[in-house]
Amino acid sequence: MIRSRKRVLVTGGAGFIGSHLCEELLKRNCEVLCLDNFFTGSKANIVHLQEKKYFEVIRHDVIEPFLAEVDQIFNLACPASPIHYQFNPIKTIKTSVAGAINMLGLAKRVKARILQASTSEVYGDPQQHPQKEGYWGHVNPVGIRSCYDEGKRCAETLFMDYHRQHQLDIKIVRIFNTYGPRMHPQDGRVVSNFIVQALLDRDITLYGDGLQTRSFQYVDDLITGLIAMMESPQGFIGPINIGNPCEFTILELAEMIIQLTGSKSKIKFLPLPQDDPRQRKPDIDLAKTELNWQPKIQLEDGLSKTIAYFETQLRENV
Repeated sequence: MIRSRKRVLVTGGAGFIGSHLCEELLKRNCEVLCLDNFFTGSKANIVHLQEKKYFEVIRHDVIEPFLAEVDQIFNLACPASPIHYQFNPIKTIKTSVAGAINMLGLAKRVKARILQASTSEVYGDPQQHPQKEGYWGHVNPVGIRSCYDEGKRCAETLFMDYHRQHQLDIKIVRIFNTYGPRMHPQDGRVVSNFIVQALLDRDITLYGDGLQTRSFQYVDDLITGLIAMMESPQGFIGPINIGNPCEFTILELAEMIIQLTGSKSKIKFLPLPQDDPRQRKPDIDLAKTELNWQPKIQLEDGLSKTIAYFETQLRENV
């Protein structure tokens, strides 16, 4: 039977990024199957999609096998913030490794194209700056972040081995720091932390001296990049960096959020956590060349939209 619409499976589809991806795929006339165990995902992120004719939600954990007839798979399932992935580190690495094995097995069985949502954390605390895709990284294999960092590195290995051994049609994307509406207010990530603290006029907590750098991309830019990679020619598999190369210190981010919110918050400095990267910036030349992709949304504009979202959330939860 030939389907008139692409049937797309999104694991972690009720998460921050996954829900935006499901929404965009529906706009592009895809039939979307959202798979989530709701450990960090939320029904609130997808409730507005549940009336859509071609949207389906299934509660399922990717560490268990799953069968469905699909054309494409976006494998996003995994806790992505330190608070969440360190809460149950064994579960985290199982999600990355066993989840990848199960989704690769499904893709092999139904001959689907599969995209792995990897991460800039595969570069660890990088000794190359900015980070190019050919850089192998500087990662602590026995630290408190290893469950996530090494889990994602192993998932990339599995994807490459399935490609080499079974000629599986794969794509690997390394996602850099992403922010936007539907971030969990208690996920421990710097943008959500700072915005919530600023809106409540609480001290903004910076770890270390605040001079460590990050590059922040708005979620809409990421979704465009993920779909562009999925739709790219079969011969191009990645890995490829998708991120915003505009680099800011954490202190600059805090000051910008205080200004945008009109907050009375003061900045408080705390000790730097173990293995926290000192700098992070993607080289996106490959994305520009192969996907004709680069981010469009400036940090101040994206933060304004994200602040408006959190203002609404805080009002509703009073």
